[in-house]
Amino acid sequence: MYNAKAFATLAQTSPLAPFNFQRRDPGAHDVQIEILFCGVCHTDVHIARNEWHGTTYPCVPGHEIVGRVVKVGAHVKKFKEGDLAGVGCMVDSCRTCENCQDDLEQFCTAGATFTYNAPDKVSGGLTYGGYSDSVVVDEAFVLKVPKNLNLAASAPLLCAGITTYSPLRHYKVAKGQKIGVVGLGGLGHMGVKLAKAFGAHVVVFTTSPNKVKDALRLGADEVVNSKNSDEMKKQANSFHFILDTVAAQHDINAYLVLLKRDGTLTQVGVPAEPLSVQVGSLIFGRRNFSGSLIGGIKETQEMLDFCGEHNITSDIELIPIQKINEAYERLVKNDVKYRFVIEMASLK
Repeated sequence: MYNAKAFATLAQTSPLAPFNFQRRDPGAHDVQIEILFCGVCHTDVHIARNEWHGTTYPCVPGHEIVGRVVKVGAHVKKFKEGDLAGVGCMVDSCRTCENCQDDLEQFCTAGATFTYNAPDKVSGGLTYGGYSDSVVVDEAFVLKVPKNLNLAASAPLLCAGITTYSPLRHYKVAKGQKIGVVGLGGLGHMGVKLAKAFGAHVVVFTTSPNKVKDALRLGADEVVNSKNSDEMKKQANSFHFILDTVAAQHDINAYLVLLKRDGTLTQVGVPAEPLSVQVGSLIFGRRNFSGSLIGGIKETQEMLDFCGEHNITSDIELIPIQKINEAYERLVKNDVKYRFVIEMASLK
């Protein structure tokens, strides 16, 4: 075991503060990573504040981790000291169930081991995340980060990137298709960049007129004010696929009717309250309403390679760890374009 430095929250109403704990020494198949940057996901806020009612304290958030390999176990084959590496939302799974065998570890029937606030099968206790100076992870759950990408701006790819890439890939978004992205935040701005790189005609739906210029800058071909009923009606029955990134209560039916016959709307934002679906919106047009959860390790690596080829990273605001509580407050107010990333050197 060795000492690790971090920021943690010790209770539901406590701010994040300096915290020391023990990491395991790397085993035969483990990779030890010096964490250089860690993205801040809205999930971090939900879990740190126990808004999903499952948090165990102390809690060290962070699952958008990039850094440098400083030590490898004797049987590690994919990584060597000095390599750039990333860790996303998972650090283990059962590896034997049908879903794991299909490279969909996020749907592990025994339950994937998430990067933080999950039972740690190796060390006991709970997993601690990336708001720390280092992490030790089995190489099967460590990812190669393309060298040509800005490392700090690559961190959010490990969650926001794969969360939006996976459904676009699964539903075979391609050139010549019309694709909608609902919401232009941490997830939405990645959805726009990726859908555009897939060759699609991309339409952004937003309730914020001040986001029109940014949506176009990010690659959108059109921007629709979703509060304007006339603008919405013009889009009816025209979309092959819509990616909904909104995590607040909203009228999902207003978007379902925009799909072509056999079109699909995939929800990746997680509203706190159930969405009300009018079944007729699905029946008349044989439309599909689905959900998607991050992606497996193989697909996450594919996403990183794709981003390397197309020079895609997240738009970020870099902060020192000492500003994390302020960042949480701003994140709740959507006051970031479009993802906070912690510079972990500030922890030292």
